[in-house]
Amino acid sequence: MRILLVDDEAPARERLRRMIDEIGGEYQVVGETARGDQVVSKCLETQADLVLLDVQMPGASGLEVAGDLARLNPRPAVVLVTAYPEYALDAFERQVADYLVKPVRRDRLLDALTRLPVTTRPQQVTGEAGNDSRRRRHLSAHYRGGVQTVPIEEVLYLLAEQKYVTVRHPGGRMLIDESLKALEQEFPERFMRIHRNALVASERLVGLEKGTEGSSLAVLHGCDERLPVSRRHLPDVRRFLRHS
Repeated sequence: MRILLVDDEAPARERLRRMIDEIGGEYQVVGETARGDQVVSKCLETQADLVLLDVQMPGASGLEVAGDLARLNPRPAVVLVTAYPEYALDAFERQVADYLVKPVRRDRLLDALTRLPVTTRPQQVTGEAGNDSRRRRHLSAHYRGGVQTVPIEEVLYLLAEQKYVTVRHPGGRMLIDESLKALEQEFPERFMRIHRNALVASERLVGLEKGTEGSSLAVLHGCDERLPVSRRHLPDVRRFLRHS
């Protein structure tokens, strides 16, 4: 992922660069600028996949720049980095992917980078970036100072519990701080809702069993657990099983 740093304060840019260098891996800083009116040209020049963008800058504000970047084709992902959280609503209206509040912590930056459903520009240009390739290939969570990841195709089910979602996979469980509804919208062909708090991998759904007091339980291939199916979603589950 090619990253452009945009901030009118040199120490802020240096701090972001240092953290990205520490994270390493596929993340690379390819350029930086201190002026809002230079961002689009810099983005085109460096072919950046991601712009870490300050809000208050000379030349043009970050919100104005975000709107300009959204019109590029291919367009980079944008993450706002600012000391002013009151801009969050306006930011998301301009298709900003995430919002980091200064001083940015390394773990929060890593979280934003890991969650980002962004394709690189070469993928977009060559047509390899259809709707599916813009989605993440993994779900991830911070665990004991590192990042734990689970490939999407290995997820058996997703279960909403209080503020978190449990990701059940063949190797165990992982907790992620995400919305079940957002996951359902991001992977509509991968997961099927069987309950207000549960999504199951469609390709793993193989049958139904009777539970207590006439309830229905979903049977998943490769999973010993049985998950309750709500009355509301039972017709859809039965229809899916008949046609699959």
